[in-house]
Amino acid sequence: MKDNVKNNKIGNDNLLLSDAVVCKVELDLGKWLEQLTGGKGWEIWSESENEHYVSYYLKFKKQNAEITLYHYGHAVVFIDDKSIFDGDLIEKRNPIAKLSYYNIDDGEKISLH
Repeated sequence: MKDNVKNNKIGNDNLLLSDAVVCKVELDLGKWLEQLTGGKGWEIWSESENEHYVSYYLKFKKQNAEITLYHYGHAVVFIDDKSIFDGDLIEKRNPIAKLSYYNIDDGEKISLH
């Protein structure tokens, strides 16, 4: 049995197909809000996090924005308490969004070619 596990490795530094990997959606919040609103110069003034999502609070001139990014790729955006986006960043292929993969054991970023 141990020999079979060793034979599944492509190389010493490569992951097995069964290894656990974390996928995160990363995006430039300021650029994304600029796309959604046309306003350039959004600044993050606060954030909060729990095990399921991260919420960011941003300001631009007299406008306030709240962006909630769920760890599974869903996002909700409110500008002055009005919903302007509610959807999946990955499914909609947002050019600002980037998927990154990390090894669950050591947190190292995984480069896919």
